[in-house]
Amino acid sequence: MRQMAILAAFLIVLSVSALAAADDKGHGSMPGMSGEKSMEGHGMMAMGDKVFEGKVGPWHGEARLMDMKAQMEKAKASGMKMEGMMKTHHFSVSLSDPKTKKAVTEGKGSVSVTGPDKKTEKMSFLVMQGHFGADVTLDKPGQYSFEVSVESGKQKGSTSFSYTLK
Repeated sequence: MRQMAILAAFLIVLSVSALAAADDKGHGSMPGMSGEKSMEGHGMMAMGDKVFEGKVGPWHGEARLMDMKAQMEKAKASGMKMEGMMKTHHFSVSLSDPKTKKAVTEGKGSVSVTGPDKKTEKMSFLVMQGHFGADVTLDKPGQYSFEVSVESGKQKGSTSFSYTLK
């Protein structure tokens, strides 16, 4: 529960600072927004590295990884006090109906991550700011396998993919 409170506070501070920067410089200056097609209305979802785009059951999906350590270093450099670190990365998945382009903003699901050491971590998603999110540990370079499953309404979807952390 403490981790969720810290994550929520961090995301609020991060989104306020990103909005302030966007107000000063325009949306093209927001991290992850320059030159990329982002899923409309997903704010924080556009941040981080895109690690997957494609079909997740009946939906179109986009998954991103945000390096939390790097974000915390930026926050510290700007004078914010940040204590305690939950996991190394925030994993987020945004889903949309391929026909209507309407975002899927309700539901439940999970992500299982298997690292280069063959250890698997399974985390349940939280629905936050227009995406499904979970904090995961990617603590060493190498190939990570992701298995994503989501339920929304009466529909279910899943996908799997790999990502190499350098």
